[in-house]
Amino acid sequence: MLLERLKSKIYQNLQEAAIRAREEGKLTFEELPPFTLEKPREKEHGDLAANIAMVLARPAKNAPRNIAQAILEYFPTGKNRVVRYEIAGPGFINLFLDQSWVDAVLPEVEEMDRRYGCTLAENRQKIQVEFVSANPTGLLHMGNARGAALGDTLANVLAAVGHEVTKEFYINDTGKQIENFGLSLEARYLQLLGEDVSFPENGYPGEDLIDSMRRLISTVGDKYLQVAPQLRREILVKYALKEKLEQMKEDLTDFGVNYDVWFSEQSLHDSGDIQAVLWELQQNGYLYEKDEAIWFRSSLVGDEKDEVLVRSNSVPTYFAADIAYHKNKFQRGFDRVINIWGADHHGHVARMKGALEALGYDPDRLHVVIMQLVRLFRGGEPVRMSKRSGEYVTLRELMEEVGTDAARYFFINRSADSHLDFDLDLAREQSSDNPVYYVQYAHARICSILRQAGELPSAQEIDCSLLREPAELALLEKIAELPGEIIYAAESLEPQRLSHYAYELANLFHGFYTNCHVLNAESGLRQGRLVLVNACRITLRNTLKLIGVSAPERM
Repeated sequence: MLLERLKSKIYQNLQEAAIRAREEGKLTFEELPPFTLEKPREKEHGDLAANIAMVLARPAKNAPRNIAQAILEYFPTGKNRVVRYEIAGPGFINLFLDQSWVDAVLPEVEEMDRRYGCTLAENRQKIQVEFVSANPTGLLHMGNARGAALGDTLANVLAAVGHEVTKEFYINDTGKQIENFGLSLEARYLQLLGEDVSFPENGYPGEDLIDSMRRLISTVGDKYLQVAPQLRREILVKYALKEKLEQMKEDLTDFGVNYDVWFSEQSLHDSGDIQAVLWELQQNGYLYEKDEAIWFRSSLVGDEKDEVLVRSNSVPTYFAADIAYHKNKFQRGFDRVINIWGADHHGHVARMKGALEALGYDPDRLHVVIMQLVRLFRGGEPVRMSKRSGEYVTLRELMEEVGTDAARYFFINRSADSHLDFDLDLAREQSSDNPVYYVQYAHARICSILRQAGELPSAQEIDCSLLREPAELALLEKIAELPGEIIYAAESLEPQRLSHYAYELANLFHGFYTNCHVLNAESGLRQGRLVLVNACRITLRNTLKLIGVSAPERM
């Protein structure tokens, strides 16, 4: 938190300087708007840059450069490590720090070790992250895999800043897809027993359903052949759902994802929660009848059109169950609820927020991360079919081909709202072109250096002032940025920042290793560089752990 504390102090100093300038009649404004203080892209622009003068331009009714000049008249230097400043471009305030600020980085990393990067948010919350929630009618596919990596990493990041996080999987174990699932299972069961039956038009054609029925037949034979069709389908669905969920749990566990809660949609029907939420919406004036169905007046809460909650056959829709589920989430005491949804659910966001508003909840407590599609490529050509599912490449097949580490890193490396082209050949490649290999190789190289060095000195024993080479300073500054990166990733719900950070840190280490001798340096410098290398190891390992990627000691 060294860098974050320093930035907080400088931010406060800029605020105080602006207010002092107003008190002295140099500036005129009512309220000081929030501004940014961040590292510039170009090193020559300083260590930090503030846009305070630019955001004050309108309220102060003055040119940004004039405002910046007025602020700097009252800006202190010294205790905040600022040794020089300048006004640049349209009005940025560029700040240059005393290089000695980095001397406290290594002791902090060493002391915190596995906790380095973790912080405590000012407003700690109880947060639920619901992700994947795939229909238990088949195998997990690439879209589910991306959602798993995103949701799990996001939950890790939120926990790293001190929030109480629950990871949840919503099991869609009722409704039309389960009816079709039952029909599909029944057809496969009968076909395997030699019956001449056709496969349902909307059935699930995957080979995995045939495998499920083969396993059942090996146990019970034709026991259900003469059972009434409705009862037979219920029995087959119960058997296959249990099997599918166990397979999902196994696949997700092997992918590094472990849920705290598996929540059944059927339980909402059994408990009466759906009827209760329908009654509440009725009492609040949001329901009406039309065409023998019950409709939700979602147009009253910002949606484009009203939605059916109960069909004309008296069966609640999936949306009705989803409303009850989200009410259940808030009844369990979550301050915030985060959903990872596929792009096909984009239109569902506004109506779900509207339903929560109709129930008296603040819709802003629900955050939905929309995840775009994944396209898989091999040899430059799209991969469309799976041997196991018959339709799509499964998560298990992906893990077997490229490994969990590469899969998770590649999924996290792009923002959720970007389409992802997953290159299988690149994910397997052992070269610097493969980002996960490049990052893991940096960690393995560090471990090799430390093994050769033998006993490692303490950060308290070295002279940090010896570490002033540009490559050393760049590495120290990047290490100091990790807590801030984690905070920003948690606040913005952008876990991809961590994969980018890991790559940048690895890149700086490789540059340092090329330009700075470690084991062959003179005694004092050797000690200092060994501590720096170890701090880089700790930082890289901790970052990879949040992403769910291993940090190998040998490669």
